[in-house]
Amino acid sequence: MTHIFRVHPDNPQARLLKQAADIIHGGGVVIYPTDSCYALACHLGDKKALDRIIRIRQLNDKHLFTLLCKDLAEISDYAKVDNTVYRMLKVLTPGCFTFVLKAKSNVPRRIMHSSRKTIGLRVPDHNIAQELLSHVGEPLLTTSLVKPGNDLPEHDPEDIFDDFAKLVDLVIDGGYGGYDETTVVDCTDGEPHVIRQGKGDFDQYA
Repeated sequence: MTHIFRVHPDNPQARLLKQAADIIHGGGVVIYPTDSCYALACHLGDKKALDRIIRIRQLNDKHLFTLLCKDLAEISDYAKVDNTVYRMLKVLTPGCFTFVLKAKSNVPRRIMHSSRKTIGLRVPDHNIAQELLSHVGEPLLTTSLVKPGNDLPEHDPEDIFDDFAKLVDLVIDGGYGGYDETTVVDCTDGEPHVIRQGKGDFDQYA
């Protein structure tokens, strides 16, 4: 049975997000709101849950997954961050950015880019996402909630529940979501540069 938790976007109910974290730790796939759009998430080390997300999104092996991190310190735990990139991350996190970085050895190989050994990482500026991360206690493996064949993410939580109820274990309803994905910044080859323009404004740093 798929659950739907209606969570206040400004004052998230800790009880509900603790239950959501338990579902994730139990192998569940959840849909949750972020500061950019709704997204799918599962436990970082759960291959079966990852495979379910791949089927839901109909993703190929070139898709770059993202680790949703609570703060800058967690990013440094999973990716190689030099001084230049660190200064940029301090300015742009939390926010609507995904940073492509060289992955450390503790990142599962199946979620890295197959040849470049990179991973996307982000820190959300969103109360529900942050509270969920606090209860999970580690980064979440995540990707935007975009239906196969569509260009824009899903934004209406009621429609999301109707369309995905048989595919996921939980929908966290935090109100209407955004239509934009994150801005993706490649930090792996010299000067950081935008490879996908989304909601985040990279000009505030550049």
